[in-house]
Amino acid sequence: MRHIVVSLSAVLLAASTLLAGCSSSRYQHSQDFTPAPIADVQALKEPTPRIEAKSVMGNPKRYTVLGKEYQVMDSADGYSGRGIASWYGMKFHGHQTSNGEIYDVYQFTAAHKTLPLPSYVRVTRLDNNQSVVVRVNDRGPFHEGRIIDLSYAAAVKLGIHKQGTANVQVDVIHPPKNQSERWVQVGALSDPTAAKKLQQRLQTELGSDTQVGVTTVRHSQQLTLHKVRIGPVEEGEPLQALLQRLQAMNINQPLLLARHQL
Repeated sequence: MRHIVVSLSAVLLAASTLLAGCSSSRYQHSQDFTPAPIADVQALKEPTPRIEAKSVMGNPKRYTVLGKEYQVMDSADGYSGRGIASWYGMKFHGHQTSNGEIYDVYQFTAAHKTLPLPSYVRVTRLDNNQSVVVRVNDRGPFHEGRIIDLSYAAAVKLGIHKQGTANVQVDVIHPPKNQSERWVQVGALSDPTAAKKLQQRLQTELGSDTQVGVTTVRHSQQLTLHKVRIGPVEEGEPLQALLQRLQAMNINQPLLLARHQL
């Protein structure tokens, strides 16, 4: 099983040349291996399909891996395809997926070469009609004939974790929205009262249509920060308009966050 991580920043900086996931500097283990067995896979809940915002990372228009160019779909509505499903395991566990989330072998996720991230798909074995719903948040597999790389949990649910591969059909349930979203962090304060005052000020000035919240994060026994965040806000004109309003309020260097950074 081979897995390659695609990030939008890497694509832009390397002119669509992606870094291979087998790099020894990226992963703790040089070879993939099987996770601890799942005692009862039926006890693990498959994700509930929903329409999410398009991921900030992992959705370039096109990218190149091993000399082959791939074009990410503008829309995956009605997509259906057949091919070989494989799975990937502990080498990648705990590391970032292409859209910046953390891969967990015990979640129902998958990698696909061209579906927009994140998409919810149903994967069905063609030999016995068993199926599983997974959330696609990664890129791969870059092997001829393979259509999807499943997490270990999904592979166990389909019964292919021992044989390694199976012929499947992949049907999109929900692709993401066309737009990605950001959260705008305007402060990280140690004083909860000051954070609450800033939240109330922003909420009053920006109006009820804008969501302003406070997220409390304990970084250590000595440090707890109360982070004032606005969002989600669609990228493009809505985000630029918000940044201009913040600048008029003398908030000039807000921090832009994606969902996986919250």
